[in-house]
Amino acid sequence: WVMWSVGNLQLVVLLALTSRATGLSIPLEGRHVEQLPTIITHTSGPIIALPFDNTVTVRCVARGNPPPEYRWTKDGKDFIPPHITSNSTDPTHGTFVLPNKHLMQFQGKYRCYASNKLGTAMTEEIELIVPGIPKFPKEVLDPIVVKEGGPVILKCNPPQGVAPRQIYWMSISLQHIEQNERVTMGIDGNLYFSNALQKDSRQDYCCYAAFSKIRTIVQKTAMAVVVNSCKFAKYSTNALLSICNAAETPAERKPGLLLPPGVQTEKVLLKGEDLQLECIPEGFPTPTIKWMKLGDKLSPRTKYNKFKKLLIIPAVEERDQGKYMCTADNTVGEAVHYFDVIVEEPPTWLTGPPQSQLTVIGTDVHVKCSVTGKPPPDITWRRNGELLRDDPGNNRRVLDDTVVLHNARPEDTAVYQCEASNRHGSVMANINIMVINMAPLILTRDNQEYAVVLGGDITMNCSVFSSPPSAISWVKKKSSKAIDEERFFALQNGSLQIISAEKNDSGKYVCIAFNSLGKTEVTALLDVKDTTKIVGPPQDVQIISGTTAQLMCQTEYDKSLQSTFKVVWTKDGKEIPFSLEKNSRYFVDNGMLQIMNVNLSDQGMYTCIARTSLDEDNATALLTVLDVPDAPKNLEISELESPRNVRLSWVPGSDHNSSVTEFIVEYEESHWDPGRWKELQKVPGNQATAELMLHGHLDYRFRAYAVNAIGPGPPSEPSERYKTPPAAPDRNPENIKIQGHLPHQMDISWEPLLPIEQNGPGLEYQVSYRKLGVEEAWNDHLVQRHSIVVTNTPTFVPYEVRIRSRNSYGWAPEPKVVTGYSGEDVPTTAPQDVAVEVINTTVLRVSWTPVPPATVRGHLGGYNIHWLRKRNLLNPNKILDERQFLIFPGKRSHAVVPGLKPFSDYRLTVSVFNKKGNGPNSDPVTFNTPEGVPVLTASNAQKDSILLVWGPPLEANGILTGYLLQYHLSMYTLCYLSNYSLSHKTTQLQLQGLEEGSLYRFHISACTRAGCGPPLHEFLYRPAACALLMLGCVGDGNWWISNAVNTSQSFHVIDGLKPGAVYTIRLMAKRLLENASIFEDVIQTRVKGVEGQHSDFSTQGWFIGTMCAVAFLTLIALMACFLQRNKGGKYAVKEKEDLHPDVESQGMNDDTFCEYSDSEEKPLKGSSLCSLNEDDTVGDSLSQDSLVDYADGGGEFNEDGSFIGEYSGCKHRASVSGPSGPSLVTA
Repeated sequence: WVMWSVGNLQLVVLLALTSRATGLSIPLEGRHVEQLPTIITHTSGPIIALPFDNTVTVRCVARGNPPPEYRWTKDGKDFIPPHITSNSTDPTHGTFVLPNKHLMQFQGKYRCYASNKLGTAMTEEIELIVPGIPKFPKEVLDPIVVKEGGPVILKCNPPQGVAPRQIYWMSISLQHIEQNERVTMGIDGNLYFSNALQKDSRQDYCCYAAFSKIRTIVQKTAMAVVVNSCKFAKYSTNALLSICNAAETPAERKPGLLLPPGVQTEKVLLKGEDLQLECIPEGFPTPTIKWMKLGDKLSPRTKYNKFKKLLIIPAVEERDQGKYMCTADNTVGEAVHYFDVIVEEPPTWLTGPPQSQLTVIGTDVHVKCSVTGKPPPDITWRRNGELLRDDPGNNRRVLDDTVVLHNARPEDTAVYQCEASNRHGSVMANINIMVINMAPLILTRDNQEYAVVLGGDITMNCSVFSSPPSAISWVKKKSSKAIDEERFFALQNGSLQIISAEKNDSGKYVCIAFNSLGKTEVTALLDVKDTTKIVGPPQDVQIISGTTAQLMCQTEYDKSLQSTFKVVWTKDGKEIPFSLEKNSRYFVDNGMLQIMNVNLSDQGMYTCIARTSLDEDNATALLTVLDVPDAPKNLEISELESPRNVRLSWVPGSDHNSSVTEFIVEYEESHWDPGRWKELQKVPGNQATAELMLHGHLDYRFRAYAVNAIGPGPPSEPSERYKTPPAAPDRNPENIKIQGHLPHQMDISWEPLLPIEQNGPGLEYQVSYRKLGVEEAWNDHLVQRHSIVVTNTPTFVPYEVRIRSRNSYGWAPEPKVVTGYSGEDVPTTAPQDVAVEVINTTVLRVSWTPVPPATVRGHLGGYNIHWLRKRNLLNPNKILDERQFLIFPGKRSHAVVPGLKPFSDYRLTVSVFNKKGNGPNSDPVTFNTPEGVPVLTASNAQKDSILLVWGPPLEANGILTGYLLQYHLSMYTLCYLSNYSLSHKTTQLQLQGLEEGSLYRFHISACTRAGCGPPLHEFLYRPAACALLMLGCVGDGNWWISNAVNTSQSFHVIDGLKPGAVYTIRLMAKRLLENASIFEDVIQTRVKGVEGQHSDFSTQGWFIGTMCAVAFLTLIALMACFLQRNKGGKYAVKEKEDLHPDVESQGMNDDTFCEYSDSEEKPLKGSSLCSLNEDDTVGDSLSQDSLVDYADGGGEFNEDGSFIGEYSGCKHRASVSGPSGPSLVTA
């Protein structure tokens, strides 16, 4: 019963008046309480002493108070062991050790007795078996002579020894005797022949017995068997007289049983053993065996062995007993044998061994020994090791399986033994009966401290010894809270159990034990602590092999448990060992596990365990290691349509958690490049085969490797060699080149076949050529090299050429025909009708009549324009000799020449060129350039400021004293001019405070002592930080427009241009008119194939970028367009165009700074850019002329028209506006 008191926790448990239900168990702490001896461990029998054991130990350990003393008996007689511990305080003093030397004399059955003043405990019998060395007796065996067809039994009679024992029949040379339906070894070890045949005759039938536990094999004397097919009679003592008939065959015989003998056999075995029933027949022909169970079906556990001659039922049960029958039959008859199977069992406890009892004086004690067995066991009772018989006149009665103690007295305290036995074994139990009256004795230490984590379960002990049994109650001191009856439990042994402990459960608890003889109590201290938690568990992670893996584990725990707190990491359930050695790959720092140089063996489940002495928490994460794939395996080659078309297959290796993206097949051939592996084919990662087209006359090996996101894996083992047959070449030479280095010569070269492509020996090339468009026979030449020179050809005549491969096994397919020209020569005529048009002070337009194509005598390279500056008109008496020239590639009839110097006298000629060089010059043309003006440019354009830069006039007409800079908003008149008078040394000015988005007009004038002249230059400007870059292809009228260009940059890269093309570049202030450009220039991209060390700088990408940078630095952010000027040098202010922009200009948002209305680049009048090779049908628009500046000097031209010569390094630039004309610059 349980009782609760108000305010304090009081749990009371009343134990039963007898302790029979729980047994007698006095803790060792109660040393001052007398205890009956109890055997706690002993050696179980039987003990088999092996020959190689040095000693045999027989153990017996008991406890009690006073400590027990030991004695031994052997075969029922007192036995004093030769070596036994005499120290009674040693817990192993009941153990003795026997030496191996004379062990045979100690064979027998032993009992151990442990006694003190209260009683004696004893063990069951411990049998010591000392087996001898097994061996066969030495004997002389006569040969066994048998008529063919008769039965034979070769007896082994193996010696006894330490189990397990295995029997073998072999020859002297250790060859196993073949066993079959006719020849069988029985369970007894004998070899049975159902009928003997001639082949059974031999002299060396040997029986071997192997004892694995003692590592011993023994052999019986060899036996001889003679099988005689003749009738024979005894001639003398040791001789036989044979009467043979070669045609005689064995007679048929009715079956019989060699084993077992008789008609019926009784088979007794224990429950749980394997049932083995054996029937070995004899007769001719060889009989077969059938099995059945009479009155029932055979168990489904039934197995057969030795060709159904052996029936086995494992772990036999009582239901398996009954009558079994085996039948042996052949064509003559049958024989049967019956087995009575009886299943018995040794004695066993029905409900466990009897329990010890603690009782009070005057009560009746019943000790029952409940056992079962077959046959029923006999029960023997002992008291303190002595036989206990029934005595009706005494208070102790023995009633078969029960002992009764009436009105028990203290002298009835003893150890009672119950032993039950039958023919299969015995069981024994020691029962301690203690009759005593005693006040409660609490064996648990006072003020015992207990700790539990929040939410955990705790049991506080209160171990009490008393008689009669005590009532035990628990009280919590100073408790003001109601007790949770569902969480506190008083256990039967007196302990208090608390379920799901809470913080307010901490405190002092008192255990009170009382019976009719007294009362006592002890105090227990409980402390409820915070739980250990993992607040930051490790996360699943994928890591590449060879790198470092990191797993975090953040914890919280009760700080009072810090001394016992630790973090343990396990991998796949096994703790990871940590070492401070340098070669250790595992490190833990502040809760983080680091694994250095991760490999595939590190993959697995990692568990972080945060542990204290009271509790633990754990969290698990999966570490997946990514690595390159394993090498493919089992490469196999199979032919498809031909020996040169094969399929290579393989078994992929592990992808190590990263899918294979592709397999790469490599080959190695032993003829041309032995030992070197080369890539042959790639296949997708989900494919494990590759179809390979192979070359002929090669000895191949293949291998494959896999590739995943981590990288390529190791290659597979090479395949077997695969040899392909020779064949004709599969293809003809490619990249045929037809060139003419001399006027009457044609050089033909080609790319030869690779060695592995020859497909066989004797490779040659058939070179065939003829004039194009002429019906004449082909000229054929067979060569082994890969070039040929054809001489005595006309100059620059088109030819057809074809080249075909062949080897000793045939010709390659028909080749393709290519065309080319024979050697070139220099042009023979000069351009006619050369005319010039002076555009401004530095730019000139030149036109001419192209030469007839026939006179070019080669591929037209273009035209050279040479000019000579003869004199400066300011100083006409000084003769100059400044020579320059420009090359204009391609077919054309006019060009624009920049870089001239103002106010000068020039002479100009034009010539045509091809690869061989220049033709004759045209008739010279003379002209003069007009006077120049100062140049006004702008740079560093910002939202509200601009840097103006200018240069002095070419002719000051006196001593230059300064400059006058004037500007005003374009919408106002000259009345609103702002003036700046500047020193003649000043060449730049930073203007601040301009209105963003407003259009300004600027004027610059040069001044002398006589005054300031008219405005020398003017332009429009609108402050903005962005501009638009327009790119036009000369000749087709198409324009490409960029996104907004940020003027804070010093350059802008233009890519995607065609080589050898001529472009016009316009840089326009955003939101200005389309034709109001800040800067305009003409460039030409480089032609492919330029050779020589003096290539044209202007065709280099870096040069184009540099020129754009110069344009930005010098002209960016000028927001006023160049005013148109007539040829006389006067300027016209186009107010109307300034104030009325076109539709596209209006589409731009004037209120938005540095934005463009369309984010895509798009052509204004088309989409394609022109090619240099197209015909130049340009009109008079200067923006459609292209130029390239070269210095004087001759040189040879490439076939593509590019010039090889000396670049002058001298550039002549000008920023000049003309009617519809852009500013031109050499590029």
